[in-house]
Amino acid sequence: MWRMGSILWLLSSCPAAAEDYRVFEGHGGPVMAVAVSGDGSQLLTASFDYSVGVWQLADATRSVWLEGHRAAANAVTFLSDRLAASGGDDFAVIIWHVSERTVVHRLEGHQGKVTAVQASPDGEMLASASWDGTVRLWGVGSGAEVGVLVGHDGGVNDVVWTNEGRTILTASSDGTIVEWDVRSFRPIRTVVRHGFGVNRLEVDETRGWLAYGAVDGGTRVLDLRSGIELADITLDRRPILALAKDREGRQIAVGDGEGYIMVVSTENWKIIRDFQATVNGPIWALAFTGSGDAVIAGGISDEAVLWPLDGADGLPKMAELKRRFHTSPDELSNGERQFLRKCSVCHTLGASGDRRAGPALAGLFGRKAGSLKDYSYSEAIHESDIVWTEQTIDRLFELGADHYTPGSKMPMQRIVSAKDRADLIAFLKRETATAEGE
Repeated sequence: MWRMGSILWLLSSCPAAAEDYRVFEGHGGPVMAVAVSGDGSQLLTASFDYSVGVWQLADATRSVWLEGHRAAANAVTFLSDRLAASGGDDFAVIIWHVSERTVVHRLEGHQGKVTAVQASPDGEMLASASWDGTVRLWGVGSGAEVGVLVGHDGGVNDVVWTNEGRTILTASSDGTIVEWDVRSFRPIRTVVRHGFGVNRLEVDETRGWLAYGAVDGGTRVLDLRSGIELADITLDRRPILALAKDREGRQIAVGDGEGYIMVVSTENWKIIRDFQATVNGPIWALAFTGSGDAVIAGGISDEAVLWPLDGADGLPKMAELKRRFHTSPDELSNGERQFLRKCSVCHTLGASGDRRAGPALAGLFGRKAGSLKDYSYSEAIHESDIVWTEQTIDRLFELGADHYTPGSKMPMQRIVSAKDRADLIAFLKRETATAEGE
């Protein structure tokens, strides 16, 4: 794992760049979204650990944590120099007063995870996209729901305001990009029929283009009005999970499921940078710094990283991106491997939760579910009569949390093999008992 001394040595041996490589550390789970403030001085990070981090961009110091989501935070944006918005797996959108760390409005109405949030050009309205297949429009000042856009046949993955806030574009897992009239809340036209789910989109109205990235790796640029294809910048990587443009519209960055960041000039749609930012795992989030000389990325690692585009190939990959469950079977027991694959993103084995999405596991066996005082449980778990034993943990992974603990925060996953479950339980019983005694 890279330490600060190693990074400083590496930077001293690299050519000078307009931006310095830096790491934004402190989250207890993967970073799902990033956003840079209008003046370029601050960074927002949304994480699987339910938190939103606010950072001073110049030196990677954290100013505040914004705590209020009850599940993973997936989307984030600045609304002004004082206000920000985020969306999460708890189906909620939150408008924050950033410096005061307070919730201004908690916006509820979605029936699925919120995947994107974006303010209108005048800052008066906020659009939120959700896997419930809708986009909801909210008054930023009042917190009131203004309208709902309904019509996609799948979850909505991204949303962008256009035409000075009179229209909206939405990207959906049904394979389409649709333009909507904000006043009537009705669709105007289907701009794209890609065939595979569309994950991300970017628009430059001044230059008149729309770029999108899809599940099959398709990455294309269209004329915004006519829909005529301007460029196909697809590479053999999939899925496309992140897309960003710089403020001048001179370049776009594309992040994929294989950990690469591709930077493309919008003057001629040629690739000007292409580097692997992770060892194993996806790039979920991208944003350019104000200068456009660097990109900030989030992925499976518990941090965001800023890469100067000059010399990016020679800089360290995301720390700890090669998570231990990628280790050779000769170096791990099966029980530990099951823990790392199924549990480690959300839980620690020790007494401290370390900002993870789930409670600490020390002393797990014999503990009543929902009983730790320093963790905010879902109502379903808090009111449960489950006691964690070999039998109940086996049942949890045999059936899956959606059946065994419906309504809880635990993700929907199963371990089909009885041997794998037994190995995991033996590992947990040993390690959580040791951790409790430390």
